[in-house]
Amino acid sequence: MKITLFTSNKLRHNYLINLFSNICEELFVVQETKPVPGNYSRSNNIKKYFENVNKAQEKIFGNARINNNNDNIKALPMLWGDLSKCKFKILEDFLKSDIYIVFGSSYIQGDLLNYLCDKKTINIHMGVSPYYRGTDCNFWALYDNNPHLVGATIHFLSKGLDSGPILYHALSNLKTNTFEYTMSTVKSAFYSLCKRIEDNSIFKIQAIQQDKAKEVRYSKKIEFDERIVENFFKKNIDLNSKKFDLSLLKDPYFLE
Repeated sequence: MKITLFTSNKLRHNYLINLFSNICEELFVVQETKPVPGNYSRSNNIKKYFENVNKAQEKIFGNARINNNNDNIKALPMLWGDLSKCKFKILEDFLKSDIYIVFGSSYIQGDLLNYLCDKKTINIHMGVSPYYRGTDCNFWALYDNNPHLVGATIHFLSKGLDSGPILYHALSNLKTNTFEYTMSTVKSAFYSLCKRIEDNSIFKIQAIQQDKAKEVRYSKKIEFDERIVENFFKKNIDLNSKKFDLSLLKDPYFLE
């Protein structure tokens, strides 16, 4: 099997690359280098927030580097945001796979988006759709006191943001602190997807359309500001305040 992955360059992205390289014959990786800590301003609370994110990432994924001993990995590095500027000729060798996956890439648009949608590309959205869509979804689920809606949605890529048909949800029972909890749902998404690709069950799942009437919040990057993050740190978030409601989820996979 050949897999193409569109992703970024943080520890969690490298971890996913290594996982996929172990379950396929050839892995084609388009890897964008993302600025640190993203496009957010470096206010004191936001710095503190991303310091906690990085600590949780290191604890959950370790100091992950791409395993160069796996000679089945073919990588195409590029700067953040350059993906949609690429001509098909440049990506030609990366567009002949059996399955395509997007996790943490920049916004894909134009002919490349059309091609990937036609190929039923799978997107890993960090947030439980249709309830939370947009950016920083798991942050907002915690902010809204909805810890039971922290997780990932494995769905088909679509022309609308996070709006493609849902295959399943991935969540975590590792409720230690808020940052490790959200980061562990990333790991849940990785392991569940690798497992279901390896046993071919991913191709047999019946996807369901998203019900936009169930949307709790559609968040935008600009909303994640100093005041909101300050309020977040002041909250006494109880990760066990609400139990998982399986009726809200599609074929959930839980990381124990």
